[in-house]
Parts: sequence; structure tokens; C-alpha cells
Amino acid sequence: MKKNIALFLAAALAAGSLTACGGGKDSQTSTTTAKAADQGGGSEQKTPEGGDSQGSSGTVFPAGTLTVYAMGNPQYRQQYFETWLENHRDIAPDVKIEFVQTEGTADIREKITMTALSGATEDLPDAAMLDPVTIMDLAKAGLLKDETEYLTPLLSKMVDGATKDATIDGRIYALPDSVRPQVLFYNKDIFDKYGIDPETMKTMDGYIEAGRQLKEKSGGEVYLSYIDPTSKTWRYWGRRGLMPSAGARIWDENGEVVIGTDEGAKKALGALDTMNSEGLLMKTTIMEPALYDAINNQKVATFCIGAFWDEFMRQNCDAVKGQWRVMSAPEFEGVGKAGAPVSQYMGIIEKGDNPYSELFRMMWYDFTFDIEAKEEWVNSMEAQNAPYSNPVSIEMLEDPFWKEPSDYYGGMSFREMEGKCLSNGADNLVVTPQDAEADEIISAELEKYVAGNQSMDDAIANMDKNLKAKIGKAQVNP
Repeated sequence: MKKNIALFLAAALAAGSLTACGGGKDSQTSTTTAKAADQGGGSEQKTPEGGDSQGSSGTVFPAGTLTVYAMGNPQYRQQYFETWLENHRDIAPDVKIEFVQTEGTADIREKITMTALSGATEDLPDAAMLDPVTIMDLAKAGLLKDETEYLTPLLSKMVDGATKDATIDGRIYALPDSVRPQVLFYNKDIFDKYGIDPETMKTMDGYIEAGRQLKEKSGGEVYLSYIDPTSKTWRYWGRRGLMPSAGARIWDENGEVVIGTDEGAKKALGALDTMNSEGLLMKTTIMEPALYDAINNQKVATFCIGAFWDEFMRQNCDAVKGQWRVMSAPEFEGVGKAGAPVSQYMGIIEKGDNPYSELFRMMWYDFTFDIEAKEEWVNSMEAQNAPYSNPVSIEMLEDPFWKEPSDYYGGMSFREMEGKCLSNGADNLVVTPQDAEADEIISAELEKYVAGNQSMDDAIANMDKNLKAKIGKAQVNP
């Protein structure tokens, strides 16, 4: 392990515990069986289809356990890799795989950082599920494999922007796992009952107006959506949702704090303030029974949130199966962008002699590009009512399988809509190494706002003041 990373790691660890773009229960994983597939030119290893599936130099991987840090429901991805290994015992006769459950990407970042600081290189995982902030921290510390040469020949096979959030100074430091758009889930039965046209929600003004009509026509019984008293309001409504949609900024191109004067930030947080102050949002914690009960009782009509929300709806809201539909997220006037996608990655840890780097890439490749295997996995996930996300493979997305209707969405194809909602997406907020700490600062002010202890104007002013005092200028990734 490089000795000169210690100071950087200590600084990264002190930066804070909240992730900027990922982490927590919303980041889910999945599994399936996979077959060897030709990896194409430029890859570090090649697995000929239907032939000898050894690595580029006839590698047989040594006995041991390949360890992966992950969050969400990693048991499903572990199932996939266990089956893959059983199908490839010629190259990995005695390799096992273990997915270690974590609380989120912030927890992953902390565990890897602490282990590296201690010098216990042998205790580092072989790979980990990562978000952009964690990628930036670990890459700067020299703890992630550089995947540029491996991925460059594959870029044309993947959806636009698949590697964008893993690219630092022109180098790619992680393997794309999913790119999921911001979407608008809505209960069609509720809108039909009160005679409100969902098409009006294409714009943010129309979305808010729909909430007003729902409140008036239901006598206050039906809420447009929710607002969370914890940090998740910033995570989902703010950083992932309204801020990118409104073209908002925390920092300018030079890393200076601008959230207090930025027109996009005022537009984004002002929209949230309008919905909250007019009583259009139910105050309740997301991903908890109280909210699921409200959904099942038709008390909450919409969710402007990442596509990951599908798995939570399917798992917890069976009473309203068939009532929900999906459309692009509302667009702000003058911006015209339908939300920003959230990317998730798998990174191979730089730990000196990592005997499983090549093996993990082979597994990732099949999971990403093997159409037949991916379809088997999705069918398995749906049978278990388990989470999965759309593939990043362009060819796979074009397969009719990814346009099949869903009973949960009344015959609409959620998979197809998820793919369509990637178009016209906004850019995510600029990623900086200071984002974890910035999230804590911003979220604290929003939590005070939701609790009724300050106005939104005061919250924005305090965000600006505290960011300048505690962080100052951020390091903007070119």
C-alpha cells in the first residue's frame, strides 16, 4: 500500500458521512446466471464464446474468496456471481464470492479508508459498489484500479454518460453498473377519480397545480407527494431531483460557493417550499411503513424520484398494484430538462497483488452484455419480487424483453419507460471531494426548515454561509 495516501485518506474520512449521489436503501443490486461472451477488442482479458473461458494468458484463478462491499440487497447479486462461478469452474475451481452488506456508499468509503489507513491491505475488499463521491475520494487516494484502457473499446456499446461520473481528469476508475433516470410515478386511479389530467404534470408549475387540485377536490385527504424530516429530503428532493432539474449549482466552475445567490437553487428549493408551505406534501419518512400505508390507502398521489423507487413500490404497496404509471419528471420553465440520472458503479480495489481483478471484470462483462443471461436474471428477480435496474448495454435495451408490459403499472412497460426517461436528462450537480461534508451542511438547514424552525430563504442563506465558513472553495472535477 502506498504510504503517501495516509494524509489524503484521513482528510477524506473527515469529510463527512453522507453520500452525494448514492448510498442507502435506494441503491439496489441484482443477479442471474451468465455465460461467457466474447469481450471484444481492447479488453484486458477475453472469454471466447463457447470455447475455453480462461483469461487472456490461460489464467486459472487461485483458491480463495472474492470479497465485494455492497449495499441495498446484495444477496441477489451474490446469487448471480455464485452461479457464474459454478459455470466457470475451469478457470475458478476453488473461488468463492462474498458480498458484504453495508449501510451505503458512505459506509463503504469509510470502511475502505479506515482499512487502508491501518495498513491492513489484506483486509481490503476486492471490489465495491460506488457512487461518484466515493469514486473521487478513493481514486485520488490511489485505491481504485484505472479502467480506462479496459472500458474505452466498450463505450460505444453503453448508454450515453455511463462512465461520466467515474471519470476523473480523463481517466475512468469504475465499471458502470446502472444509470437510472429521475421519473414521475403517479397513481392513475387517483387522477381519474378527481378528474385531473396527468399530462399537466409535464412542467413543474403544472405539477404543483395538480397538487393544489388534489388537495381541493379531496378535501385535504390526498397529498401530491411527501417530505422527509431527515436527510433524505436533500438526497432525493434536492441533490438528485429538483436541483439538477432547475440547473442549480452549489459551486461555480471555480469551486466558489454560490448556492445562496444561484437562480437555479432558488428555483429548485423555492418549488419545494411552495409545495410544502401549501400543505401539498405529507410529512413522513420515506421507506418506512407509515408512507407505505398512505400509498396503499391512496393518500399519496405521486413521487418525483429516481427510478429505483419502483422496487420499493412493488415490495411494499401491493394494494395499489395496477394503479401506478410512470412519466418523465416535470421540467422547470426556462430549463426544459426532465431530471438527472443517477449512476452506480462497481470499482476494483487497488490492493497491490489483487488476484481477482481480471475475474471480476469477466463477471461484470457478462452481467452487462450477455442478453440471455440478463433476461434469466430479471425473470428470477421478478419471481422473487426483488430489485433490478435497466441494463447499460444499448443492444440489450433494444431487445423486446425490455419493452414487456408490467402488471404493477397497469400494462405499461416500466422497463421501456425507464429507458425513455434517460432522454432529455439534466446534468447532475458538479461532483467535488467536499460533497459529503457539503451534504451534511445543506441537509441540516433543510431539516430545520421541514421542522418549521426557519424559512426556506433563511435555510438557503445559512447553507451559503456555513459552506463558505466550513469548506470554502471546493475542488471541482474537470
